[in-house]
Amino acid sequence: MRALARLVVSLLLAATTSFAPAVAEDLDLELVLLADSSGSIDDAEIRFQRQGYADAITDPMVLSAILDNAYGKIAVTYVEWGNAASQDVVVGWTVIDGADAARGFAEALMAAPRRAYGRNAIGSALLKGKRLIEDSGHRGVRRVIDLSADSANSWNGPPLETARAEVVAAGIVINGLAVLCRHCSGRPARYDLEDAFARLIIGGPGSFVVTADSEATFADAVRKKLILEIAALPPARNIAALSGPPVRFAADGQTRGE
Repeated sequence: MRALARLVVSLLLAATTSFAPAVAEDLDLELVLLADSSGSIDDAEIRFQRQGYADAITDPMVLSAILDNAYGKIAVTYVEWGNAASQDVVVGWTVIDGADAARGFAEALMAAPRRAYGRNAIGSALLKGKRLIEDSGHRGVRRVIDLSADSANSWNGPPLETARAEVVAAGIVINGLAVLCRHCSGRPARYDLEDAFARLIIGGPGSFVVTADSEATFADAVRKKLILEIAALPPARNIAALSGPPVRFAADGQTRGE
């Protein structure tokens, strides 16, 4: 009887543990990296983009920005997006709290196959980022979606304006990387892509656009963007010490552009 009683107690404890809600982890930032994997991007360009992010996340200045924050850690996930039915989580939520974690994230990013294709559905990509943040299991002081693309057009899925408004209303900031170089990302837009990002895509307090206009500046643009996001540098702060392309900030949470 005692053995049976012990078994019953053990089963009850196991059941209680299994269904107990997970405790959210506090950290400085939840960051969704949404990278363009639409039809204009070939496999070589996918690898080039990933390498830029892998180099940036392991950069000493980026790691220093992470460790200098209140909690000294952030959570990052990398998603490639194409059409409305194609958003692939390449690397799931990973807590970066030092060089080893950053290196592991970078290695996973470079090893995964490409799975996202199709014409631009930026609205769908933004809503995917929102869902990932809401289900992350983390509790970031700040929550950011970072979208890179060689176009501001959204050809299918929910309207971009509607998706952007929903994300910003949830307290999530949208930043952007406007990619102008051919090898960095497919066919760069023949209009002012930085201005289009500022008007149509970014949103939330302190949101901004960084432009990559050549192969040489792509990794540097990604690095600069990550530092700005991780350190939460305000638009008014002098960021001349960070080398790389210029930054265009949103005027406020509702108005994009300068």
